[in-house]
Amino acid sequence: MMRQILDAESLAVKQIPVTDGYADAIDLIVDRVYRGGGKLVTSGMGKCGQIADNIATTFSSTGIPAVFLHPSEAQHGDLGVLQRGDVLLLLSNSGRTSEIVALVSLAHNLYANLPIIVITGNTESPLAAVADVCLHTGGAPEVCPLGLTPTTSTTTMTVIGDVLVVGVMNITGFSRQDYALRHHGGYLGRKSRDLQ
Repeated sequence: MMRQILDAESLAVKQIPVTDGYADAIDLIVDRVYRGGGKLVTSGMGKCGQIADNIATTFSSTGIPAVFLHPSEAQHGDLGVLQRGDVLLLLSNSGRTSEIVALVSLAHNLYANLPIIVITGNTESPLAAVADVCLHTGGAPEVCPLGLTPTTSTTTMTVIGDVLVVGVMNITGFSRQDYALRHHGGYLGRKSRDLQ
């Protein structure tokens, strides 16, 4: 059983569609955040939100200012974190999550031209339709025996986030010294300084 689950998750990762959207998303982040002084604002609901939060912290630790915006809290004032030069990165497996769809409308009411990158398992969804860049997970079925619990979908979203982070790092030339400046404690902080 364990091998079957691992094989299913591995296959889902291998079958993530590779498109020009990755280069487009990376260029957006580099141009608007790294060069333009904006920030990356990630969002998702439930398990997707946890992955979005992880992507934001990984970007922040590698030289790209990023924050997680909870889509429900955005409706109660936290939308104020958005600025004109930002990029939105939204995660929703169904592409129909009501809180995320609402966030798009709220964000565009504030800044009409705010670019949106969407990671989704449904390219025919409302979110995919409004995205400047849509990155498809491949839509593999969840390994959960009920076919409901986010498992495979969150794995593929995490991998896509990693691809974006590493792609941006390669363009910006983020170095070990840059890493050390952002990691003062823990094992990674020591490792980044010891190997300079």
